[in-house]
Amino acid sequence: MVKIAVASGKGGTGKTFLAMCLAQKLAEVDPIVLDTDVEEPNIGLFLQHNIVQTKNVSRPVPGIDYDKCTLCGECAEVCNFNALAVLADEITLFPELCHSCGACSYLCPENAINEIDYYIGSIEIAKLVHGGQIFTGRLKIGEAYSPPLINAVKDYATNASVVIMDCPPGTTCPMIEAIRGVDFCILAVEPTPFGLHDLNLALEAVHMLKIPCGLVINKWDGDEGVIKELKEKYNLPVLGKIPFSVELASAYAKGEDVFTILPELQEIIESLLDQVRSECRERNISY
Repeated sequence: MVKIAVASGKGGTGKTFLAMCLAQKLAEVDPIVLDTDVEEPNIGLFLQHNIVQTKNVSRPVPGIDYDKCTLCGECAEVCNFNALAVLADEITLFPELCHSCGACSYLCPENAINEIDYYIGSIEIAKLVHGGQIFTGRLKIGEAYSPPLINAVKDYATNASVVIMDCPPGTTCPMIEAIRGVDFCILAVEPTPFGLHDLNLALEAVHMLKIPCGLVINKWDGDEGVIKELKEKYNLPVLGKIPFSVELASAYAKGEDVFTILPELQEIIESLLDQVRSECRERNISY
């Protein structure tokens, strides 16, 4: 099994579009598609699917047993995230700030803290009409801590030859958690100054995790522009260039068949996959 992440330094560079194209081209091998952009999942809007199940996801947070609690404040002292506050006659929990590390429960001198479930979102399990499955994480509105849900989605990366992951934009914790452990990372970029800045940040994250990666330049207008310098600095392969096309953007937004609108896209995606396969073979990853 090979896990391919599609990421970007920021939103709007074509990350989801590229993941959708990969899922469509690999439909005959029944891929697993993971939407780990749990704050705004949308690849399912472009891939026909039928939902077969929805599962709730929770994470542990502290629950106080006031028959044992002496309000000593030790739990609040050990919490690095200020998720607990000791008041005159009770302890207030801010579950959105809790990182579920368990330190308060472990270190409570009165053994007065048990871990209880706190709902953070859900995962939709669906079959893709043209082959494969899609697992979509949806973070609860107002929930700020998404990595536990992202990891819950990633747990479904089983029993498939190929896993395609649509990652959260940016380079913060959600993106890092999503790409951790993948075999190859495709970075979707645009040839603009904004693209250069965000690509630099994304490359630092990918290199920190020692993940092989390559670029796909979206909205290609014939000039690598500001990306050229960074590409040469990191010796990055450009896996493909998707030309700027108003017709393509319009068709994508309407959910139409993008390969019909831009036939050369077939060759671009096939070439991209060939390069990823070659990289995987060199690292003895079954694909």
